[in-house]
Amino acid sequence: MRNPGERLTALHTRHARVLLTYLAGFGAAGGQSPEDLLQETMIRVWNRIGDLPERDDQARRWLFAQARDVGLEAVRTRPGAGTAAVPAAADITETVVEMQTLRAAVGDLSRMHQRILVELYLERRSIRQAARRLGVPVGTAKSRAFYAMKSLREAMLIE
Repeated sequence: MRNPGERLTALHTRHARVLLTYLAGFGAAGGQSPEDLLQETMIRVWNRIGDLPERDDQARRWLFAQARDVGLEAVRTRPGAGTAAVPAAADITETVVEMQTLRAAVGDLSRMHQRILVELYLERRSIRQAARRLGVPVGTAKSRAFYAMKSLREAMLIE
């Protein structure tokens, strides 16, 4: 097992970009910058480094759980948090249905279309970087991204 400092550095190097994207939603709602929330997340991870799972997939899930907790805490503790209007049940239901529809649509995509979307939107790579990582020409990556997004748009409009 690596020392705790090395593990924390590796986690940050590998996941900071996608964590910033994830935390941006909480930051907007909680009035804090995503960078501040990421820093708070990494402090929390450092304080709990002994709980970090060894396997990469489990470590990523655990890391995102820590980030979620930090983000939710920021939203709950922001000034005026208790005075926010409660969304209507219909709004919440609509959001849940949209999320389920999107999740199903992504699941229906071919593996190659899923992989290009992961590279572009979750890993935040450029089309050239994604093409290189997937071992395909840039034109092929662009085409896959176009048709993957087209399929998702069509699925969302049908519902």
